[in-house]
Amino acid sequence: MEILEKENELLMACTALFMKFGVKSLTMDNIASHLGISKKTIYLYVSDKKDLVNKAVSLHIKNEECLITSLCCVDKENAIDELLDINQKMSEKLQSIQPAVMYDLQKFYPEAWKIIEDHKTCFVSTIVKENIEKGIKEGLYRENVNPVIISNLYVVMVNKIFDTDLFPRMGFDYRTLHLEMARYHIRGIASRKGIEYLKEKLAQTNQEF
Repeated sequence: MEILEKENELLMACTALFMKFGVKSLTMDNIASHLGISKKTIYLYVSDKKDLVNKAVSLHIKNEECLITSLCCVDKENAIDELLDINQKMSEKLQSIQPAVMYDLQKFYPEAWKIIEDHKTCFVSTIVKENIEKGIKEGLYRENVNPVIISNLYVVMVNKIFDTDLFPRMGFDYRTLHLEMARYHIRGIASRKGIEYLKEKLAQTNQEF
């Protein structure tokens, strides 16, 4: 257990470095220097940089999924509250990501990128689908919304956030793009009752949405 905890600590520390500096620009020597440890210590847990990146991404995704799942398990929340909480957390996370990170992973680390893609197509789409189904039952989302179609479209929109041809990094940041996407999504599926609740909720919390 202690070995696993140390490995997780190392991976989370490396993830923080990747978020700040990008992935490709950091060598194993750089990483060791930033963390104040030897490369030998790092190699106790990973075989090479590719293995480090894959494991770091895998753990990061696992932690993100645990966080989102915990937000969805709060009984007192309705579908809109749930979606607002998730979007708030995701916006905070996206604010700390350097644009180079996603580019580096997609171009140079296909295995790590696949972990992210699988997360979006499986976990994210399921969470959105379940949220839509919940909102329809509560009367907060329109009855004629198709949960499967909209959840898949949501994933497509998430993918487009990281499309540098569509949204050059000099003109757009991930947090702003995500916020606009979230607004578009929730206002597109909300019923009249849902829109009224959303307005009241935002007025109470002064949330940016």
